[in-house]
Amino acid sequence: MTISEVTHAVVVPLALPATARQSSFESLESRILNKSATVGIIGLGYVGLPLADAFIRAGMQVLGYDIDQAKVQKLERGESYIGHISSEKLRSWLSARHFLATTDVTQLARADAILICVPTPLTETREPDLSFVVSTTRAIATVLRPGQLVVLESTTFPGTTRDVVRPILDRAGLQMGKDYFLAYSPEREDPGDPQHTAARIPKVVGGCDQASATLAEELYRSAVSQVVPVSSCEAAEACKILENVYRAVNIALVNEMKMLCQRMGIDVWEVIDAAKTKPFGFSAFYPGPGLGGHCIPIDPFYLTWIARKYGMSTRFIELAGEINASMPDYVLRRLSDALNEIGKPVKGSKIALLGIAYKRDVDDCRESPSFALLEGLLARGAIVTYNDPQIPRLPRVRAHELPSMESQMLTPEYLSEQDCVLIATDHSAYDYDFVVRHARLVVDTRNATSGVSSTRERIVKA
Repeated sequence: MTISEVTHAVVVPLALPATARQSSFESLESRILNKSATVGIIGLGYVGLPLADAFIRAGMQVLGYDIDQAKVQKLERGESYIGHISSEKLRSWLSARHFLATTDVTQLARADAILICVPTPLTETREPDLSFVVSTTRAIATVLRPGQLVVLESTTFPGTTRDVVRPILDRAGLQMGKDYFLAYSPEREDPGDPQHTAARIPKVVGGCDQASATLAEELYRSAVSQVVPVSSCEAAEACKILENVYRAVNIALVNEMKMLCQRMGIDVWEVIDAAKTKPFGFSAFYPGPGLGGHCIPIDPFYLTWIARKYGMSTRFIELAGEINASMPDYVLRRLSDALNEIGKPVKGSKIALLGIAYKRDVDDCRESPSFALLEGLLARGAIVTYNDPQIPRLPRVRAHELPSMESQMLTPEYLSEQDCVLIATDHSAYDYDFVVRHARLVVDTRNATSGVSSTRERIVKA
């Protein structure tokens, strides 16, 4: 779906009595303040479920909606599919009747606030793909009623909430700011981080008008530690983009520094550790095999796309994207060179990939560079297997053609059979002394083996 098509939704207008329009703000504000409001969350994944947890902890009812029937059925049985939301917690929600999961879109009419937490990926040409946001908004428009607040949380370019979401909702026959209310509040979920849960992370909130901003601020203030109001939904959208572009650019810097240091015979991780002792003017970022997660590999392209619409080229950001996107190829070259040193070609070599998740100790593999590494090794004729304690089976990935695979046991026999072990994710569950001791060759992209004291001649940094 192209950006020009996103506002052409067809919904049935809904006539409203004047009294309903006049009381919508007061009625909704009262329900939010006394915590009798029902919060609807669309998209029950790594963002939606932690957000549900925050509101349930605050004493509010949560209605979860997802189009994936299998997910909803698991939730109804109290079975979690996300590592940091336990099945025990889910069952407590259900037993206390604080949570209901459904695939029935008409149930959203019961919600007082509807939070949109759906993916915003890229197209094959690396342009914003708002199809999930648009289809979700169209679904909301079919059940939209007076006294509802709609908040977009999905990461996107500035202008999406006002220029894409609002026109679709307006076709329901309601007036934004009087009948229904619209805001943007970017998700800031950090999977696997117990210190920064959804309830503890400050929430940036921007409304399409003052009434919407007030209601959204009051809603989030009931469930999170701090609300950070900004002047508009566009400012909130730009805030989220800036946060992740900042990280992407700095990661690109250390990735480029890593490649230079490797040629100069310098350990880049030692350099970073030394530099971060400076108490001002430096924040440590670390190199790796490429970017992963749903935000950092994608968000810079949302910004560069909207910049082009305003006649501006974001050369610095685009260069950072190119560097980060090239890192899997750099790792494969380093691995090939390491194999050549022991008289082995990549083709026909047995290679064990350690780690599919995009970062340490999570079960989240969205946009993981490990997929590009797997695909590249297979294309070069390697015999590839993997281990990841968080991901027992390789998921289907839209952007990569990969065979069905299961995580292998890390036994001495398995490791010794491999021509090379490639560390792509530095899970803390791995015993790196054990891995290095039994492997013939280790290519380490994460400095995971820095504490290994023996047989260091088998380790190549990449």
